Amino acid sequence: MFGKNFFFEKEQQVYNKEARNYIDNPKKTLGLLNKAIRMANDRKEILGEAREKLQLFFDLIKAYSKGEYKDVSNGTIVTVIGAILYFVSPLDFVPDFIIGLGIIDDAAVIGYTLKKISKELEGFQRWKNLSENNKNPLDL
Repeated sequence: MFGKNFFFEKEQQVYNKEARNYIDNPKKTLGLLNKAIRMANDRKEILGEAREKLQLFFDLIKAYSKGEYKDVSNGTIVTVIGAILYFVSPLDFVPDFIIGLGIIDDAAVIGYTLKKISKELEGFQRWKNLSENNKNPLDL
């Protein structure tokens, strides 16, 4: 009853409340994404595989904010923004200033979120792949 999924769900609920403030505010969302991207780049060695998953979250939020991709539920967008908020928060369950351990809970929350929204994320990944393959090389 009180396993790791219970912990992740409780943490996610806390950050999802804040995430709702971002969903209709593209400027605020872009600021969050820029901060998260900088952090992910600074910690790419530590994040390992979680970095690729996090990048997919960034891409989804960017495409959604720009109105390019809307085939996703508001609940999924809130969940992804909540996971990103958790990632950028310096004072989450294991504070980020604890070298070597502070990123472990962030990676776990990213993995948990990925599992939770995998169906919609797979749809986004297909859309993204099709969009990238259909780009005109002159449209840079």
